[in-house]
Amino acid sequence: MTGLPAQLLHDLRSPLNQIIGYSEMLSEDAEGQRREDFMKIRAAGHRMLAVIEENFTSIHENSTTIAGNDREEMELESTAVTRHLTVAPGLVLVVDDDAGNRDVLSRRLTWQGHSVTTAGSGSDALLKMRETAFDLVLLDIMMPDMDGYEVLGHIKADERLLHIPVIMISALNELQSVVRCIEAGAEDYLSKPFNPILLKARIDSCLEKKRFRDRETALYEQLQTNYQRLQEVEKLRDDMRNMIVHDLRTPLTAMIVGVEMLEQDSALDEMQHEIVTIAAGGGKTLLGMINDLLDVEKMEAGSALLQYEELSANVLVTGALGQVASLALAGENTLLTEIAPGLPAFAGDRNKLSRTLVNLIANAIKFTHGGTVTIAVARSGSESIRFAVRDTGEGIPSEAFERIFEKFGQLDSRRVGTGLGLAFCKLAVEAHGGRIEVESTLGVGSTFSFTIPLAP
Repeated sequence: MTGLPAQLLHDLRSPLNQIIGYSEMLSEDAEGQRREDFMKIRAAGHRMLAVIEENFTSIHENSTTIAGNDREEMELESTAVTRHLTVAPGLVLVVDDDAGNRDVLSRRLTWQGHSVTTAGSGSDALLKMRETAFDLVLLDIMMPDMDGYEVLGHIKADERLLHIPVIMISALNELQSVVRCIEAGAEDYLSKPFNPILLKARIDSCLEKKRFRDRETALYEQLQTNYQRLQEVEKLRDDMRNMIVHDLRTPLTAMIVGVEMLEQDSALDEMQHEIVTIAAGGGKTLLGMINDLLDVEKMEAGSALLQYEELSANVLVTGALGQVASLALAGENTLLTEIAPGLPAFAGDRNKLSRTLVNLIANAIKFTHGGTVTIAVARSGSESIRFAVRDTGEGIPSEAFERIFEKFGQLDSRRVGTGLGLAFCKLAVEAHGGRIEVESTLGVGSTFSFTIPLAP
């Protein structure tokens, strides 16, 4: 027999669905003869539904149709199991243009422990969804004015609603309709009449996924809030530190000037002169640490401007060696240079590059005892010049290569210092468009090298 129009099939099935649904709920609560009577009503409804499916549906899917005693046995088993399932309550919106269908489904869901709101049309459903945060929507497909497909499209196009799971429901069980709903973003699809345990299982599954997504969203938002607060605290800390450090520089400079003037006093005896000299050196060291910290902060913030001028590698190296000569002598180290002939002049910030060389050479001397520290300069390709500081010291483990260039980074507790020297070197070199690297072998020595472009 040829198939009937979908709307007519829908209209035939709807009252049968209601008869089956009400009889199911009544049989669950009834006992004895009354329960058997309700079961007979329900079985008759299923048989009538089976007749419609077998004779008036153009494509009959045996895999999804259960009739007669088999259906009745499954329903009885479902009812028994449903009573023992743990319900995870949720706020559910039932959307159906038929009041009877809404009532049957609402009663079933309320019996399972959920809070239920109903809507008789697609526009009413969308309005309620924008006013209330539902956990799940059960959406009928065949409705006048705005059908379920169109409502689903509006839901998935709305940023506020798209994360709410939607189960499509229909009196028709058509594969094409199922595929269309899933592709449009529906979480699941159910055909009427509902098997109670199947209905509950799919609703619970959707609610569990929704709660999992909600937990993920809440956790992500909390992480974002914590990260923002952390950034605010770090900025406050950095601002306060910079303010304190900056304010320390003025009185410290005045103290150094005073100590240096006292150092020139001929009335001091030898011990007093030595003490004043030590105090002046300590003050200059502290001032250098303060300047390093402020310079590092400025370069990290991108607010430090380079003062470019034409530089000579020979002059730069000679000046740096003059500042560390006494340190090398105290450590019984030999300073060597390997400067390639005919090196071109290059553009750079004299102060920052000089401090970079001094820091690298001073570090090499500090961790080399009775050895050699070699400063080598050569061309690196056609557009850069390479400076390298090579020592025969104790070496650095490879896993520490990145950490030593971080601000306040220390190799270990034995290495005294602020941890700012190499951070300054890295930032100064990168500000010039260059790159700094380290190679090291434990017990053999280390080589720190950096390249500077010939032109800025």
